[in-house]
Amino acid sequence: MKIKKYPQSCLMIETNNKKILVDAGSLKYQDKFFDDWKNADILLITHKHEDHIKADIINELNIPVYSTNEVQSTYPDINFNIVKENDVLNLDNIKIEVVKAIHGYNPNLKNGGEVFENVGFIIDDGNIRLYITSDTICFNNDYKADVVALPVTAYGLTMSSYEASLFAKDLAVKLVLPIHMDNEKYPTDIEHMKNNFEMFDINYKILNIEEEIEI
Repeated sequence: MKIKKYPQSCLMIETNNKKILVDAGSLKYQDKFFDDWKNADILLITHKHEDHIKADIINELNIPVYSTNEVQSTYPDINFNIVKENDVLNLDNIKIEVVKAIHGYNPNLKNGGEVFENVGFIIDDGNIRLYITSDTICFNNDYKADVVALPVTAYGLTMSSYEASLFAKDLAVKLVLPIHMDNEKYPTDIEHMKNNFEMFDINYKILNIEEEIEI
């Protein structure tokens, strides 16, 4: 499995001769990304915020898009395949589990920004289980994964790095990929994050934009 990072929470996962694009957002978008993104087989969107969906190019990608009813209502000009928690998608021999996510709240989300329907995805290629949590606070679950891509920025919207460390421990993951760190409005204290991960003996890799890792 290969994982390539784009800004904020966008990832391209390549495995079993398929490419799965997740949360192709507007934040720090560059036109050169389009040529990569259009080669994906499917696009998964976790929730409605613009840093997770660049709505003006989605139809041009000409690939199937999967997301929630709330995202469909927010972007009525895009044709979504609707998914909800506990659904399972099959892309040839890749299983994609639609799982729970709880977007946090602060008053900046007033007047339409609050997320009421949010999902994560667990991508299972038969060898690796990659869990993409979406923007979520901690919650009790029985999920298991080998790799988790999770936000660590806190601000009431997502987990802090302390909570993310506990969350990753519960998942029994071998590797954490921190994401959702490219918005200057919500800066991440990288040293504090590293200290928490190391305190909890978390193996992690911080990917730069357009950097790829093979699992």
